[in-house]
Amino acid sequence: HVQLVESGGGSVQPGGSLRLSCTASGYTGSGNYVGWFRQAPGKSREGIACIKPRGNKGYASSVGGRFTVSRDNIRNTLYLQMDGLRPEDTGMYYCARGGSGCLVASQYHYWGQGTQVTVS
Repeated sequence: HVQLVESGGGSVQPGGSLRLSCTASGYTGSGNYVGWFRQAPGKSREGIACIKPRGNKGYASSVGGRFTVSRDNIRNTLYLQMDGLRPEDTGMYYCARGGSGCLVASQYHYWGQGTQVTVS
């Protein structure tokens, strides 16, 4: 049984930073994409960052240069460092694993429950 648990969300002022974590249990997959998505109220889920199977990374243009995705394979944890936060970054943030594409939600198999980020 695969379980992904996100943490690190919260409320910050514009320009602030947050670091999200996503720890996986029961997941031993490799060679897949892992990623972060977000969803604002009334909007569709948006892919914002991923780590590709060979280790290179991809970012949505809306977060490039401000957000950094990384992983700790020993701790089986995925991170998202978010700097220079803006009000438009507000939303529920989800991690995903077992993907076959970078920023496409439908191409991921496993999802966390989400952690709320509010910038105001």
